[in-house]
Amino acid sequence: MTDYTKLLDAETWAFIEKTNSYYPPDTVDYTVAEQRAVYNRMCREFFAGYPKDVAAETAAIDAGDRQIPIRIYRHVSPDNDALVLYYHGGGFILGGLESHDDVCAELCERTGYEVVSVDYRLAPEHLHPAAFDDALAAFEWATRRDGRPVLLAGDSAGGNLAAAVSHATRGHERRPVGQVLIYPGLGGNSHKGSYVEHAEAPMLTVRDMAFYKDIRTGGADVVGDITYAPLADADFANLPPTVIISAECDPLSSDGKDYCERVEADGGRCVWFNEKGLVHGYLRARHMVGRARTSFTRIVEAVKALGKGEWPY
Repeated sequence: MTDYTKLLDAETWAFIEKTNSYYPPDTVDYTVAEQRAVYNRMCREFFAGYPKDVAAETAAIDAGDRQIPIRIYRHVSPDNDALVLYYHGGGFILGGLESHDDVCAELCERTGYEVVSVDYRLAPEHLHPAAFDDALAAFEWATRRDGRPVLLAGDSAGGNLAAAVSHATRGHERRPVGQVLIYPGLGGNSHKGSYVEHAEAPMLTVRDMAFYKDIRTGGADVVGDITYAPLADADFANLPPTVIISAECDPLSSDGKDYCERVEADGGRCVWFNEKGLVHGYLRARHMVGRARTSFTRIVEAVKALGKGEWPY
């Protein structure tokens, strides 16, 4: 049994306790509607506001048979070297434009890049591959806007979507120039590594993940489906330069390690950071936990570098 009293510092425990006060660990047993209400309330409690140099506009992408809501963040003194597409976390059933609003605003402020947050469809109303289809449609929309390179970023479920889009667009004339995956779930082997060592981690457990999988798929067989689990791909060549940032105390951390090894084995560029003493969802802790603040700076620097075609690793 992993002893988290030794791995997590007092700041991180305070973050976990604050999160649990709004989003208790047994929330996974609530109805989806109840989970969304609890999650949205928690996100509001952590909302840090907008930096003064950033403005946002809510719009929509016309995807033919549907509209995909987006929020566009712009800096008053923009760096137009790249556009960042951001896919939010939430287990494919939670979250939206509000849940990661301040994260995207701060990413815009600190990089100068235009950031577009994508409000992809959620399960169970829209089963897999609806979220992936929206994520891919958003990428195609971004490449049609202008000549700026497009960088993909996302956390948790959003990291899964970013990676899935990268795999699907390797042959695209305007393929992504990079991807920054933040504690992503990539469909790794659930019988080894962090899935075992951190099965009962604070903030995310293997039981939670099984629930999200069932809800996302409706029980359908997704074995071998790369759009569901990018680690199921047999070919990791020609992917964009990749930076993966995992949390040490998270069942998903092995996914980052495994994915990076596969990319490098097939000749690609990838670097994996496993943030010591951090837990799943720590982006919300970036203003109250020193380790999370440091990691968010690492994320910002990765986005900035990849957007300029640089590889400082």
